[in-house]
Amino acid sequence: MPLPQPDPTTPDPRVAAAAAGDRAAAQALLLELLPRVRNLVRYLVWSDADVDDIAQLALVELLRSFHGYRGEGALRSWADRITMRVALTHLRRRRSEQRRRQEAVPDLRAVSSNPEQPDEYSERREAVRWLDALPAEQREAVVLHHVVGVPVPELATLLAVPFETARSRLRLGLAKLREQALPVRGKP
Repeated sequence: MPLPQPDPTTPDPRVAAAAAGDRAAAQALLLELLPRVRNLVRYLVWSDADVDDIAQLALVELLRSFHGYRGEGALRSWADRITMRVALTHLRRRRSEQRRRQEAVPDLRAVSSNPEQPDEYSERREAVRWLDALPAEQREAVVLHHVVGVPVPELATLLAVPFETARSRLRLGLAKLREQALPVRGKP
């Protein structure tokens, strides 16, 4: 029998306890949020090597921000926003450094299919491989809109671009993903 899900409109008492310095409450919350944070970070960044570092930065920021959670929305949505902000800040900083050094974009790593891995894992790796092929701007727009659920007007604000630019990035990113998916799924 599945466990009952907490009501997203009711503030989680562990958040207040964590904000007050309760280590056990903070640890329980962070352990609960870790898989979600890590997946969101992986969807936003190219390199598996950066995922754990950025996820750790996001968890530290969540820990620092528990006192600011007002309980007006779901804890997961609040955590997604903070994770998103940390990951995007990291990505912008990295892009800026790459421009200064004029380094080329790293080559995409080939993903081998391992029959011992569960199907869900293989499907996620394939989705991440498709995301890896998108330009950074399109990738961010697609992940934030379709994975996190950020509406396009807010997406434009988060990415600091005009509304039509955000829509264009979404449209182009989805078109590229469809192109990649069609040959795999055998559709014309």
